[in-house]
Amino acid sequence: MKENNKAFLLISEKDKNFLKNCLKELGYQPQFCEKEIYFLEKLYASPPNLIILDLDCNSSFFETIKIIKSSPIFLEVPLIVLCSLEKLENINWEDINLDDFLVRPFKKIEFIKRLDLAKIRASRILDANPLTKLPGNTTIISKIQQLIARNQDFALGYVDLNHFKAYNDRYGFVRGDEVIKLLARIITNVISNIPGETFVGHIGGDDFVFIVPPEEAEKVAKQIIEYFDQIIPSFYDQEDRKKGIIISKDRKGNLQKFPLMTLAIAIVRNWGNYRLKHYGQAIKVITELKKWAKKDRSKSTYVMERRSSPE
Repeated sequence: MKENNKAFLLISEKDKNFLKNCLKELGYQPQFCEKEIYFLEKLYASPPNLIILDLDCNSSFFETIKIIKSSPIFLEVPLIVLCSLEKLENINWEDINLDDFLVRPFKKIEFIKRLDLAKIRASRILDANPLTKLPGNTTIISKIQQLIARNQDFALGYVDLNHFKAYNDRYGFVRGDEVIKLLARIITNVISNIPGETFVGHIGGDDFVFIVPPEEAEKVAKQIIEYFDQIIPSFYDQEDRKKGIIISKDRKGNLQKFPLMTLAIAIVRNWGNYRLKHYGQAIKVITELKKWAKKDRSKSTYVMERRSSPE
């Protein structure tokens, strides 16, 4: 966790030292307040990375939470509640927007781990693609960097749709979104049957990545293409499906004939003597491979890096 993250706490004096020590251990700069009116003023003046409220010292507890979570500024900020076991029984979770709670008496190791987990959970939610709910760029970069740092064998696949813009222009964004969700389901379903450490992420638009063991990469690419090619014709109107083409505008605004959508998959494997040094190098190789995979866009294609070294 980064240093100098801010944590705002509306609590009583009795737990102040305990909370201060725990939060500093996690890299937070805690700011304490005992009165709600001042707490909200400070909150809006300098939005924190973590909010902690004490149910036992806040008379308008539910209203305070409602005010905080009604603001888009704090929607993704973890909000933790401290309370006694007696008051916990009276909380209706459907009425309040909380991320976690801790019950007195506190245990240091549990307190620290729960706060850390809340932070990680919030970052995942914030990073997730709103359409597919798959992890986004921040998580993707972190995952690849972790694997490279561990010198772990893995294959990174990049999946891109051909002729998606033409489809979107012809059928509209609603039907285009359905295609994106279809591709996400196909990739995740294929990957779910692969043993070992795996991952699926959504870069954005019609671009996805997957991570699988190197020996599984080619099989995964073939399966994704097979399922996509089987299903995608059903996303076109009958007349377009029969013709095998659609009339739509190209990037210059000119009407052109476009074939049905296909896939381009680029795969680089970090294994054997082929070792990636950092995330940027992985993306550079993938970008080169994607150009080859997209040379013939009339059919779905996958390309794998087969050189002995990324240099």
